[in-house]
Amino acid sequence: MSEQRLYYIDMKKSRTLLKCIQFCGDENFKLMFEAPLDISLSDSGFKLVNFGCGYPQDQEKLPKYLSLCIFTNRTGSLCVCYSPKFVSWEQITYSVFYFHKGYSKTFTAALGSVHSPVTKGITFLNLEYYIAVYLPGHFFHLLNIQHPDLICHSLFLTGSNDVISMLPHSPLQSLSGSLVLDWCSGKLYRVFLSQSCLLQFLWHPRPDWEKMAVLHCLLSCGRDPQFVESKIIQWISENISACYSFDPIQEFIIASSYWSIYPETSNMDTLLPYSSVLTWNTEIPGITLVTEEITLPLMKVHSFKSYWEKLNANLDYVKYSKTHLHYNNNMVRREWHSLISEEKTGKRRSKVYVRNILDNAVRVISNLEARNLVSEPRSTPLFQEEDNHQRLLVGLMVSELKDHLLRHLQGVEKKKIEQMVLDYCSKLLDLICRILETSWRKHNLHPWVLHFNRRASAAEFAVFHIMTRILEATRSLFLPLPPGFHTLHTILGVHCLPLHNLLHYIDNGVLLLTETAVTRLMKDLDNTEKNEKLKFSIIVRLPPLIGQKICRLWDHPMSSNIISRNHVKQLLQNYKKQPQSSVIDKSSFSVEFLPLNYFIETLTDIESSNRALYGFEGHDNVDAKFVEEAALKHTTMLLGL
Repeated sequence: MSEQRLYYIDMKKSRTLLKCIQFCGDENFKLMFEAPLDISLSDSGFKLVNFGCGYPQDQEKLPKYLSLCIFTNRTGSLCVCYSPKFVSWEQITYSVFYFHKGYSKTFTAALGSVHSPVTKGITFLNLEYYIAVYLPGHFFHLLNIQHPDLICHSLFLTGSNDVISMLPHSPLQSLSGSLVLDWCSGKLYRVFLSQSCLLQFLWHPRPDWEKMAVLHCLLSCGRDPQFVESKIIQWISENISACYSFDPIQEFIIASSYWSIYPETSNMDTLLPYSSVLTWNTEIPGITLVTEEITLPLMKVHSFKSYWEKLNANLDYVKYSKTHLHYNNNMVRREWHSLISEEKTGKRRSKVYVRNILDNAVRVISNLEARNLVSEPRSTPLFQEEDNHQRLLVGLMVSELKDHLLRHLQGVEKKKIEQMVLDYCSKLLDLICRILETSWRKHNLHPWVLHFNRRASAAEFAVFHIMTRILEATRSLFLPLPPGFHTLHTILGVHCLPLHNLLHYIDNGVLLLTETAVTRLMKDLDNTEKNEKLKFSIIVRLPPLIGQKICRLWDHPMSSNIISRNHVKQLLQNYKKQPQSSVIDKSSFSVEFLPLNYFIETLTDIESSNRALYGFEGHDNVDAKFVEEAALKHTTMLLGL
């Protein structure tokens, strides 16, 4: 039969036996049919049957310009790709109708500087989360159909390019499941995006929009996620400042965490953030884009199952959702700041509430450690301290994200949602750890960097820089950091920065003074003039509760002065002046200095009253006598005696 005909046969109603089908596959998943009878199963229960033609002799009868394709995938997407007849050899226009999103996009692609004649039509290929659109010798577009809102999430290559030169020139027909039929040879291929080619492409000096598109393509289509993530982390570590339009650390963390749990349920694209970039206004050279709203299809089905259920859910979201449902950490930000404020004032709400939040963090860290049992042990000194502030942040994120998914994921078991949340938060922390671990191993750092009594190396400068970039990336999104991150960051900052720069970083919140880091600083550094200046500058910037504990670790007149001030402030905050004898017993004082003697006698009286009424005792032998000695030492220092 020379004329090609396509028939749809309902396999549920017909018992037709289709024979003569033998699959002969090689390592590239290429399948050849030994008879001119090609079959591919579609998602709807129908089979597309091609009563083909003699391939070699009837190639001229094949359609030259494929103008319309309809693509679906397992996530409930429905795309119609349409290419009209060419009206100009300088540019080509095609349209994609994203019915599952409620709009269409019309792309006009300039053919670039390549002047080879256009002898074939545009080819559309269905690659699950992407649609490949190409014209051999002229352009190659990889359209993101799962998240088509921003043009930067799709890849557009035009003109002379190695990728374009390798595209097949024979006419292809896209079938379901990433299968492609070669009309000329009768061979059936399963198409994959080349992981190695995309990784190489990432390292080339390309515009930001192409780097972002390749990054997302690798994370969504990579067949070995752990390997792909390691290669991307290596690229980020060596190209930390290569992107200007987006933060590669942010984009990698958000996108990779999203794809780590996406297969669990198809509704994640509307509930979790896919990208750190919310808008993109930069035009892509050679591409003109027009977006238009379209009328949604009307579904008249009694019961939705499988693909149709997911498509209907997507259509309902477009119809009825007036606001985006993507999760963000705004609520976590407010609650975390509230808890930290309560801690500073000494007031804390229900202990049960706080304990539940911290228990959430314990589960996340346990889940993370369980995942890492099979991998090489980390050399970075993280997770070695409590760091309650970060644990509160992790726990709050678990609580808020779980509530968010429970509200919007109908029909999914609570236990499954809880595990998805643990996996998502564990993945966030794991990616941050792996970025730092890669840099740590690259520069061959050792645990002795945690000591202050040594000079900084160039390797420590490099690791400090990437830790600062990680902090910047997570802070704007208000993402948690692994416990111990701030301690390590501060220690490296003390090593690497001059004092004025160090204090500037601390005052602007780039470096956070943790109790662990400051305790180590006080113990490791001696009392040289330079170190005294550093210690005093650090102590005066500590929160009062931590500052009082740290001062007792530093045996120095300065710390005694600070302790004395805090003690006096505590005694006098509710003091009411009482009439006293005008005569002071000088015999009880070692120095005859009337103002100091009067002040110390007042403190002694207050201490005696407090001891009688409340059983008050001074902290660590801090009393009026201690204050007197500290005052005299301080005066002696000021006078240079």
